[in-house]
Amino acid sequence: MNEFVHTNTRALFLRYCQKTMLLIEAKEIPIQIELVNMRSYGDKSPSFLRKVPNGMLPALEDNQSGRVALDSAYIMEFLEDFDNSNTNGKSKSKNISNMIPYREGQPQDYARYQKLMGLERELFRWWCTFMFRPEQPGSGRSGGNPVAGLVGNLFGNSQGNDSSNGDDDSYVSPSMGGFLQCLETVDDQLGATNGPYFLDYTDQHPTMVDFVYASHVERMLASCAYWKGMNLRSPTDYPKLGNLQRWMDSLEQQEYYLAFKSDYYTHVKDIPPQYGPSSTGVSRSAKIKDYQANIEGTKTASSSSWTLPLEDDDSLQSLFKGIPLPLCVLEAAGISPDSGGGSYEQAKTSPDFQTACQTMAGWKLCGNGSAVAKFAARGGPNGAKNFPRKTFGAELADPYAAPDSDLVDTVDATLRVVARAMLECEANSIPDEQHVRALQAVAGNSNDSKGVRSSLAYLRDRIGVPRDLPLASARYLRAYLNWAIDVLE
Repeated sequence: MNEFVHTNTRALFLRYCQKTMLLIEAKEIPIQIELVNMRSYGDKSPSFLRKVPNGMLPALEDNQSGRVALDSAYIMEFLEDFDNSNTNGKSKSKNISNMIPYREGQPQDYARYQKLMGLERELFRWWCTFMFRPEQPGSGRSGGNPVAGLVGNLFGNSQGNDSSNGDDDSYVSPSMGGFLQCLETVDDQLGATNGPYFLDYTDQHPTMVDFVYASHVERMLASCAYWKGMNLRSPTDYPKLGNLQRWMDSLEQQEYYLAFKSDYYTHVKDIPPQYGPSSTGVSRSAKIKDYQANIEGTKTASSSSWTLPLEDDDSLQSLFKGIPLPLCVLEAAGISPDSGGGSYEQAKTSPDFQTACQTMAGWKLCGNGSAVAKFAARGGPNGAKNFPRKTFGAELADPYAAPDSDLVDTVDATLRVVARAMLECEANSIPDEQHVRALQAVAGNSNDSKGVRSSLAYLRDRIGVPRDLPLASARYLRAYLNWAIDVLE
């Protein structure tokens, strides 16, 4: 029996749960995992609330004493000490160094660790100021004080939301300037080490400080693209963030990071329930429009990220700088990493890779088909989503919705055709007439087709990364669902 129970969110939408799980997986600490809802996604079980009356996550319970710890930083430090005990600083389960420098044995590294943790808090404050306060026109950067940036936003310019800045990609508001300046400070800290990570003593593997930053930076990348029109991973747009970009590339070459890495779509849906509505940028309006279309899969003249045939790579979220699919899937498909590193750029145009992504999506759909059909049928005209029910803060959370019972069988048959198309058709191709006729035969009835289309859209919009599939495969499932919707239109 495992000594501890770690309770986290069902889809790791909460950053504090993500970073604790990264530590657990990196060190392969044997632990029992229990999943509960975040408050904005559903009710928590009575058994969990008896242990944790305030419902805070994550939680770590000692199976022997029943004691419960709640703070994510404390949980990570406790698990680190537990795993390293009596092992001379090496993990019991994996030959990696300690994730936190020793206060007495590594005083310089420990001092740097504390400094970096403080800088992470500063970066988080700047992100909150930039993302959740209305931007106002102004010029330059307001220094290193988030309060100064906010004051600049509120009082620094009398013009209000001057639309003349809307398409100006060079315009930097006070809060944007403060956020970027803090990011550049983080980049400088990464540039001060010999390897890609924040600390040097660890033989080139991430440590706790990397996991703490990763859980926030991942959300910053998504939110800045969606609401501000900023692609922070672009070396062309942000050449001063080269070390940060390489750091993300290196993290993505760790398989356990892929297991907990969300895509931008998942993040822009899970950020507002936790923080409140974000503020759309006052500049870069064309990029905001393009990036939002890309992230949400909206078909436009310049974007078709959820439409067959898919582009080889995602223009905002590169699939190949790290591990794009679980290693077991890549190995089964005969796909190897690029020579001299952990990237997979050579697989970008590989038919074998496309087949692996598409097959994984079809296999996942088949593996739980009846439950997925019932879930999707919530989107039908007589599904409970169309009637009064208990709701929660998250836009797409619908735990008390019931399926449209009149549509379940038809939706099930439709999803079987979609799965068959993914498993039989040439990878990344529009299914042939045979599959179109099969789809029309099971769901082309005019009385049912509208309800089936809304059910497929309900499912498509709730495909979560990484909960359901990694992004490389999820985009195929989204695209094939869109193909079926278009056929039945």
